[in-house]
Amino acid sequence: MPQDDPALSAAEELALARLALDEGDLTHAAAHVAGAIAQAPTLPEVHETLARLGALGDGGVDLFPLDQHTFVGAAVARAHLLAAAGRPGDGLDLLAAATGYAPLTDWAGVPWVTAPELAERVPPEQVARVLMQVCAAVPDPVPRAGRPALAAYLTLARNAVTVHPDHALLLGAASALARRLGEVTQAIRWAARGVRAEPSKIGEVWLGYAYRSAGRTREALAALGRAVAHDPDDLAVYADLAGTLADAGRLDEALAWIERALARDPTFDCAVHTAHRLRYLHDGDVAHLVALADFAREHPDDTHEHGDLAECCRGRPWLGQVTPAGGPLADALRRNVAGVAVRLATPPPPSALRTATAAAPGIRIEVAGAGEPDAREPRRAGNHPLWRYGDAGPVPAVPAPSATAAERLRQLAHPAWPHPPAAYDAAVGLATLELPDLLGLLAHPPEPPASAIGQVLAGQDPSLWVRCVQVWACLGLLHHRTDEPWEGSTRRRVLLDLAWGVEDWTTEAALFALVTAAWVDPAVRTDVARVVAERLGDAAAVARTRPVPIAASLAHLALATPALDADTRALATGLLASPALPRPRNPLVRLWRRLTTPRPHP
Repeated sequence: MPQDDPALSAAEELALARLALDEGDLTHAAAHVAGAIAQAPTLPEVHETLARLGALGDGGVDLFPLDQHTFVGAAVARAHLLAAAGRPGDGLDLLAAATGYAPLTDWAGVPWVTAPELAERVPPEQVARVLMQVCAAVPDPVPRAGRPALAAYLTLARNAVTVHPDHALLLGAASALARRLGEVTQAIRWAARGVRAEPSKIGEVWLGYAYRSAGRTREALAALGRAVAHDPDDLAVYADLAGTLADAGRLDEALAWIERALARDPTFDCAVHTAHRLRYLHDGDVAHLVALADFAREHPDDTHEHGDLAECCRGRPWLGQVTPAGGPLADALRRNVAGVAVRLATPPPPSALRTATAAAPGIRIEVAGAGEPDAREPRRAGNHPLWRYGDAGPVPAVPAPSATAAERLRQLAHPAWPHPPAAYDAAVGLATLELPDLLGLLAHPPEPPASAIGQVLAGQDPSLWVRCVQVWACLGLLHHRTDEPWEGSTRRRVLLDLAWGVEDWTTEAALFALVTAAWVDPAVRTDVARVVAERLGDAAAVARTRPVPIAASLAHLALATPALDADTRALATGLLASPALPRPRNPLVRLWRRLTTPRPHP
């Protein structure tokens, strides 16, 4: 049996527990039983040993006391002993708490929970509360792989509904759990029965969500409309209605509902989040998402987590992911052209050239000329050049980073993020790196990690890993010497030098960091918008005389920039619409779609 098998770990714990029991050391026996139950909560041998403890004088419950640092295995052991002592309701509460701690573990898959008679011993209100507690701990819907760990709760729901067929709260909570576990037809039946038994706002909401999960939009809207009639002051239901309408493609009606909610309370968090998301879907103006980010920053104590900003940014260039590299050399890399010739009109970005020669040994790159203006020259002089050109082409002008810096970045770098402020927050782990290390990472990217994401990035598109490194290194620069005022800061000066240096992937990474700074700090928005407008205008002017491989990405960056002027926005839109500026294929679109979880529903 492999050493990492949970059953083996449980067996070892049980052996120690039995030795302690034989010696009369009940405290240590209980500790080992708790360890075993945490490893294998449904293993029969675990429960046999626990029963030996329970056969002692007081039922063994006091051997597993509760405090603020209680080990989950001890809490679950106490739950089973409570049930055996005639207090199954208290035991259920503890199992639900364990599920909240580790939802993918089958804490409740034991006979006393799934036995039909349990539903007769626990009040329906308490069963409903347990089911709602479980619902609050899991995504909606639960991925298929996670459903077996929750099956015992669904069995409990069925048994309880059989015993209490007209208990409205129980029926609604059972419906919510069934919906999350993919039992949508059953969810509709239970919710409909609950509404018939006792019409209520929450009952109609549960029914509306069940219908929505089944794709029955008309019935879902009708149920949510009845919920509004029950309680016209509950603006969360307005947001639910608006979201359902938007999902059905009825965006104008959705906006009308959310405006009704805002007219009642312009600061209600659900309405504000939904409104900004729907407005963005309506006209594509990033100002709505920036306003949503500002609201979230100014209201950190919202009643629950919202996913509207992440939903809007997911998969969108620079808002939620690294944009794939543009240009013929990057396209050739994605076609795996090792050993063939790639002919270019002008020198490629230095990062692209070095990535190609490293990833495709034997590739022959033929360059017709330097172009006008010279693609090997920085667009503006700066004090932090990354590259210098010699007879052999571009070479780094900065030393390689330390091994510590490379490893730290390797742990953070990722091709996607929920939204720019989240990327900024995640990059705080690079705050202690010195400037030479951050610059070194840009020109000497470390090898990808041996993780699944590292292997995917390296295997599907070698340029993606390099771009991830450069993006996160520039985000790290945003955390460099944050005590310095922005205008004269080292971080601003270095990022500007990178943005105006030789046309390169690092130009895009530096501009993204500047754009991210504008998302998180309204005070720098005018400055950043001006820089982005000037840099995009320069790229558009150069593109009239020679290819600019980074132009499409710069246009996407401009459209992600807060407070950008209308003319620059129009320029960016026009560049992206130009057939002369092809957009690169996104090789990881399916992966990036899975990087955020669905929004929770009641």
